[in-house]
Amino acid sequence: MGLSETRPMATTKPQAPPRARIVHSTRGRRLFGGGTAGNEQLTAVTAAILLVLFAILGITIIRLTQLLWLHLFLGVLLVGPVALKLGSTGYRFTRYYTGNRAYKRKGPPPPAMRMLGPLVVLSTLAVFFTGLVLLIAGPGASMMLRDLHKLSFIAWIMAVGLHVLGHLPELPASLRAVSHAERRRHRLPGTQGRGLAVLVALAGGLLLALAFLPLIDSWSAAGLFNPRYFHP
Repeated sequence: MGLSETRPMATTKPQAPPRARIVHSTRGRRLFGGGTAGNEQLTAVTAAILLVLFAILGITIIRLTQLLWLHLFLGVLLVGPVALKLGSTGYRFTRYYTGNRAYKRKGPPPPAMRMLGPLVVLSTLAVFFTGLVLLIAGPGASMMLRDLHKLSFIAWIMAVGLHVLGHLPELPASLRAVSHAERRRHRLPGTQGRGLAVLVALAGGLLLALAFLPLIDSWSAAGLFNPRYFHP
C-alpha cells in the first residue's frame, strides 16, 4: 500500500456581509443617524420654524377680528410642527433618564429649563386640545370651553415665552448642531431623515388645517357679526 495522500486543509474565507444588510444599514444611518447632535439639530430647526409661525400667529391675535380665519388656520397647522418639537425633546428626555451613555455625556438642560419643561408641555397640550375642541364645537360653543381655551392660552404664552428666552442664546449654535471640524470629516448622518420629519410635520399640519376648513369658515362667518366673542 502507498502512503496516504495528504490533502491541504480547506481554508474558509470570511464571508462578506450580505448586500441587503449593507443597504439597510446605510439607509438606516441616512434616516435615523446623528445621535445627540442630530437630535439637537432637529430640535433647533423645528424651534426656528415654530418661532416664525408663532410670530405670525401673534400678529393675528393683535388683529383677531380681521385675521380670525388666518388665526384658526395657523392654529391647526401648528399641530404638526409642535408635535415634532415635543417628540424630539421627549426623545432626548427619555434617552437621558433611561441611562443612554451618549445623552448622559451630553448632560441635561439647565435646571431652570428642566423645571419649566413640564409646564410648557402641559400648557401646550391644553391650548391646542381646547382650541381644536372649540373649533369642532363651532361658534355656539359654551362660555366655559371658551374660558378654558383663554386660560390655557395665557398659561401657554407665559411658559413658552420664558422657554424661548431661556433657549434663544443657544439657538444659533444648536442650528449648526456639530462642530466645523466634524463637518469637514463627514456629513452628519440622519440629515435626510430629519429633513423628511420636518416636511412630514408641516405637510401633516397643512392637511389637518385643510380638513378643518369648513369649521374655520363657520367661525369666520360668525366672527364677522360677533367680534366680541373673540376678544381676550
